Amino acid sequence: MRLCFTIICLIAIAGCTSSAGDSKEVVVYTSLDSVFSEAILDEFTSTSGITALAKFDTESTKSVGLTQAIIAERAAPRCDVFWNNEILNTLRLEEQGLLDVYRSPAAESFPEMWRSPNGTWHGFAARARVLIVNTDLVPKAERPTSYRDLADPKWKGRVGIAKPLFGTTATHAACLFALLGEDEAKQYFRDLKANGVQIMAGNKHVAQAVAAGQLAFGFTDTDDAIGELEAGQPVAIVYPDREPDQLGTLFIPNTLAIIKNCPHPENARKLVDYLLAPEIEAKLAQSDSAQIPLNPAVTTKPRVETPNTVKAMPVNFAAAVKQWDNAATFIRDEFATAE
Repeated sequence: MRLCFTIICLIAIAGCTSSAGDSKEVVVYTSLDSVFSEAILDEFTSTSGITALAKFDTESTKSVGLTQAIIAERAAPRCDVFWNNEILNTLRLEEQGLLDVYRSPAAESFPEMWRSPNGTWHGFAARARVLIVNTDLVPKAERPTSYRDLADPKWKGRVGIAKPLFGTTATHAACLFALLGEDEAKQYFRDLKANGVQIMAGNKHVAQAVAAGQLAFGFTDTDDAIGELEAGQPVAIVYPDREPDQLGTLFIPNTLAIIKNCPHPENARKLVDYLLAPEIEAKLAQSDSAQIPLNPAVTTKPRVETPNTVKAMPVNFAAAVKQWDNAATFIRDEFATAE
């Protein structure tokens, strides 16, 4: 009887171990809009047999909300793969030692600047920070050409940005702090506030407000801007600061990272390999998001400008992430009453 009980226990233990080791799921936290990312994750599930369980961020807390969740769960991670729609919050997690090392074979053809030297993150599928302009309200000769035009009194109360504490707008702010220096960057945001800049819930809201004529122009991302342009709205896209003495247009990649001590590390590596394949960047470039492939192996022609066609901002993302807390604290205090 005792022998039978022992055998039954061993079988039960073996069954539990096998079930955990063979788990056919991977948990993905993604701040890329679900309309762009969900279909790709569904395809991964279909082709791999591994169910991709996605947790999406809200438009108003892009990337920051998921980053905070990963930090809060550090003692018992729930997330396997962080698909971030920008890079600085990924670097913040790296600084805290929350990212696992994985050098994906699929990343080898990417330029080094889009890969972590430590193997903790991979960049792909970039977007540009652009000005979207209402062509009915702004004559071609008067179109803005620089980030500084948002502070021009000529446009007081008629320009907008997304909440500068979240997503690519927060990344943009930290990059300006790194490039301009703290004093000049702070003065720039004070000038925006004095000029009545409208603070919108997200980049999509900025693009929609410009298209509707509620704003003359504003900062947004290429995926949101091209959506309005290709829908036939009276808008134009301006890639800012292209002159030799100007900062250049900021290009921001999506990033992939595996969370340290995640529940499904093997499945996480398979998902990262899948997402870094040239076919996925090609699909993102062809989709409504019009993302910019960073892998030279991708032959799909982008529908937007790229770092090869316009002057790119020479930003050091590692330096920018050092400015994250400083920029966020200042902007939170400066725009405390902004909606």
